[in-house]
Amino acid sequence: MEKDLSHYRKSYERNPLIRDDVPENPMELFQKWFHEADDFDGLEEANAMSVSTIGLDGYPKTRIVLLKKITWEGFIFFTNYNSEKGKAIKANPNVCLNFFWHSLERQIIIKGQAEKIAPNLSDGYFESRPDGSKLGAIASDQSEEIHSREALDAKLKELEESYKDKEILRPDYWGGYIVRPKSIEFWQGRPNRMHDRILYSLQKDYSWKLTRLQP
Repeated sequence: MEKDLSHYRKSYERNPLIRDDVPENPMELFQKWFHEADDFDGLEEANAMSVSTIGLDGYPKTRIVLLKKITWEGFIFFTNYNSEKGKAIKANPNVCLNFFWHSLERQIIIKGQAEKIAPNLSDGYFESRPDGSKLGAIASDQSEEIHSREALDAKLKELEESYKDKEILRPDYWGGYIVRPKSIEFWQGRPNRMHDRILYSLQKDYSWKLTRLQP
């Protein structure tokens, strides 16, 4: 199968990204952009982000997860620690996050290190989840092979019966990671592919260096 996509073009015509208008701390700009994306009509799940890791096989892999908390220290998401993603982070904590908000012609690229958050923080988030999501986290040996969908559904149904009228506690293999950023790049689409790119790089004294990059 062959399909020529060379004629696919969109001109980005929205707002510029001007160096003099951005704050010295990238987390302030991230919060601003995130709230604008979250409030934008027609843009669903503004907290959807890609997480790229280097796998045990040496290849990079990217998947979509949901950002669940923003702090001054970093970005928190939750997953199975025994998953392919979790094993990759354990071996190499350097990761890359990416947010792409097409309707706003914006993306944010974050490089940083992932580390597990405190167990009590993972407990708190797990308790806030619907029971179905809790049981799903227990039922799935994430990233492991299973021979059929029916077998997976049967595991979930069995758990639903066994946990009926019981408290569902977080398994110790499931929890959160915080990605502490080393660099954050803000990308704003502009006409003629002359996009605006502002890069924040963390310095040894924990200040941020700002650089404008060519598109």
